[in-house]
Amino acid sequence: MVFIHDTEQSLRAAAALVNTLPHVGTEAVDQLVTQADFDAYLDEYAYTGTFHRDDEELDAVRANRSRLRGLWDVDRDAAVPIVNAMLRDGNALPQLVIHDGFDWHIHATESDAPLSVRMLVEAAMAFVDVIRADQWDRVRICEADDCDAVYVDFSKNGSKRYCDTGNCGNRMNVIAYRRRKAEESA
Repeated sequence: MVFIHDTEQSLRAAAALVNTLPHVGTEAVDQLVTQADFDAYLDEYAYTGTFHRDDEELDAVRANRSRLRGLWDVDRDAAVPIVNAMLRDGNALPQLVIHDGFDWHIHATESDAPLSVRMLVEAAMAFVDVIRADQWDRVRICEADDCDAVYVDFSKNGSKRYCDTGNCGNRMNVIAYRRRKAEESA
């Protein structure tokens, strides 16, 4: 395991949220528009605390996406002020908590803070771990020719090159295979 469970969970949730932006990945449409889209995201990425599941909350969460996307566009040192601003804006006050079958882990906001604030602060706390562990090279953008989805490489050897959003690894392997076959028959 590269990162502790709650860090990995927050990093996966942040990448998935960024990948709902229009023109990210292989999809050209916004994938977080309706309450149903929002519910599906929340069903996959568990957050604790108060939920309103209304349009105001959805709009606030959608507003986090571009800010989080900026983390994939910078190097480790340039990420620090972005992460610090997220923590400051969320009035982060890290505390150890234990609940719902999870061992001791950190919550940095109150459970009744707005969901968008909790999400942003949890992502920032996860990126703190990435920066402190000097693992920024695992924060990546898909290498497929037609995809710019983001991901964090959790593989043991850090060799992952493609995201999981658009079947990019398989597509690129098929393209490379067909190119080799065409060159062999030429």
